[in-house]
Amino acid sequence: MDRKIVYVDHAATTYVKPEVFEAMKPFFTDFYGNPSSIYYLGRESKKAVEEARQKIADCIGAQSSEIFFTGSGTEADNWAVRGIAFANIKKGKHIITSAIEHHAVLEVFQYLQSEGFEVTILPVDENGFVNPEDLKNAIRPDTTLVSIMFANNEIGTIQPIKELVSIAREKGVIFHTDAVQAMGNVDIKVNELGVDLLSMSAHKFYGPKGVGALYIKKGTRINSIMLGGAQESRRRAGTENVAGVIGMAAALELAYKNLDNYNKHLKALSNRLIDKVTERIPYVRINGDRDIRLPGNVNLSFNFIEGESLLLMLDMKGIQASSGSACTSGSLDPSHVLLAIGLPHEIAHGSLRVTFGEKNTEEEVDYIVDNLEEIVGKLRMMSPLYEDFVKNDPGIKVTNHKAI
Repeated sequence: MDRKIVYVDHAATTYVKPEVFEAMKPFFTDFYGNPSSIYYLGRESKKAVEEARQKIADCIGAQSSEIFFTGSGTEADNWAVRGIAFANIKKGKHIITSAIEHHAVLEVFQYLQSEGFEVTILPVDENGFVNPEDLKNAIRPDTTLVSIMFANNEIGTIQPIKELVSIAREKGVIFHTDAVQAMGNVDIKVNELGVDLLSMSAHKFYGPKGVGALYIKKGTRINSIMLGGAQESRRRAGTENVAGVIGMAAALELAYKNLDNYNKHLKALSNRLIDKVTERIPYVRINGDRDIRLPGNVNLSFNFIEGESLLLMLDMKGIQASSGSACTSGSLDPSHVLLAIGLPHEIAHGSLRVTFGEKNTEEEVDYIVDNLEEIVGKLRMMSPLYEDFVKNDPGIKVTNHKAI
């Protein structure tokens, strides 16, 4: 690859670490048996899957019998929300979520609403936090489920999950958290949080794509959504992705072992980017709380420009970033997360999400800032909104694409 690539979209996906790939390889070529088969190759595959299940359970403070493998984080979210809603329908049909959830949760809530469930969507403040008092006031006698994400995939805000869980538990309501973006970035222990269900996905923490998991606390009543076989203790049908499961466990173990150093590295890069951008580029907003956020997440909104144009011009410089969730990258609509925290459409449209990983460097941060300064300046000089802004404020002077 000749062109320079600076990859800063680790919230969308990560590469597979060499150690993880090496752990997976034998299960593509040598130990390829179906885990449901009773002969040697099948038994070896089954043994490896159960060892991986135990490793993941140990990382997050669960029992191995509480870990169920899925094909993705999206499937895990779907299973948690739909499975709980329908399994507890005799108690009630009221369910609660937040306005900034991933579409893998929000669209399931919309579907359930069409099936006759009552949905409450909690607002968030300007930094993306759910107010625990709002949750307390929203819970009713017929509430069966609360689903609030651990950390937001776009703006990085980390929710006060333990406090929110405590409120739900006091009312006897099941609590699910989508931890897809947080797992591998935060030391999550389900036994300390008290959550009933938690979703995760391997490709967010240097594992393979196509495999996820759902933690289901022992004793939780939940329906299956994948039918057809007795796999995963008869709860999730389908032949296990053995190599993927092995890779997921290896990646999560590595993530937990290196968590402190990894977070220190990411935080240093994020702070460097924020400090330099705010110093050199005017009319920029940091979205999400500055401190209570995922360490490698920086979400910026630039006034007077279109985010899509910014991304395309950054790509020409080899900088791979995003404007929000990778799952909605084909949409021209502004981010529902940025609208939920109060940004007007025109500012939400001019947003950039940078998410760092272990291989990113300070030199790459400086390269990003240099190019951002140039590109934002060029785009603003072509913007009618910016032109009107400058005309309406005679105290502003424009020099080298910047207003001062």
